[in-house]
Parts: sequence; C-alpha cells; structure tokens
Amino acid sequence: MRRRCDPSNRRLANLSHIKAGLSILLLVATPCGHAQPQAQSKAMKNQGKAPSSGVVVIVISDDLAVRNSLKFWLEIEGLTVRGYVSGADLLDAGDLARCDCYVVDQKTSAMGGLDLIAQLRDRHFTAPAILIASQPSQSLREQAEKADIPIVEKPLLGNGLLDKIRDVVGVRG
Repeated sequence: MRRRCDPSNRRLANLSHIKAGLSILLLVATPCGHAQPQAQSKAMKNQGKAPSSGVVVIVISDDLAVRNSLKFWLEIEGLTVRGYVSGADLLDAGDLARCDCYVVDQKTSAMGGLDLIAQLRDRHFTAPAILIASQPSQSLREQAEKADIPIVEKPLLGNGLLDKIRDVVGVRG
C-alpha cells in the first residue's frame, strides 16, 4: 500500500548538518586527518555562525550552479554575496555602490568577463575585479594582466579564489 505525501505534514529541513559536515570535511582534509586542537575547538565554537567581514562580493555567472556554489561558500566564509546572471542584469540593477569585489566568469552568454569589467570601469565602478576562467588562453592572460585583473582558474579548488578576494580587498582571514 502506497502512502500519499500530505503537504500539510511537511516540515522545513534542518540544514545545520551542512555546517557540521563542512567542519568534518575540513578535519578530513588536513594532513593525516588530524586537526590541530585549537582549530578543532574554534570550529566547534563557531559552528552555526559565520563571522561577518563586511566585505560585499558581486558574482556574475550565467551558470546557476557556479553562482549558487560561490554564494554558499563565500557566505560561509563571512562575506556578503550578491549574484547576477549577466553583465546586463548587473548594470541594470543600479545597486552597485556597495561592492568591494567583483567575481566575473569569463564565459557568460552575452559578453565576456573582461568586456563587462571594462564597462564597469567606464561607469566609474572601481572595486577590484577577479576573472574566473577555464583554461584561459595566452591572449586572455595578457589582456587581463594589462588591465590589472587577476585570473583564478576553474575548477575552483582549494582557497585560491577566497585568498585572491581577501588579497584584492585587503582583508586577511
């Protein structure tokens, strides 16, 4: 006999296990699976609350998975994140005054990441920008270097992007 799902009996999911899982993942990722006692106790004390650095990051990517993953990860790290599908959405938003760093995917459907950053500069938005790209060509690397825009390569492994964000905004974690 099959039971029918009763929508009135649904409960909201308790997502606190995600933070605990990330703490466990950090413990597993340390050499030999052993965490330093201080790091372990700090992770336990701060469980459930991310320190807020006050840093606002805008992520632009037309890939929903990339955008949501970056938002989730960077917010856990204490950053405030706003995501946009495209450069046009960002430029139309009109809420760009409070941004400490742009993280721009080079491959967006309407315009390339470097073109978007150039448009932001033309509109006098001077927050630092980081370009994320899969296998950037030598030409792209040269253009980014000339424009003083760092590139972080996808797949985004480790803390490379987070470290670069902290570096360009002058915050240490």
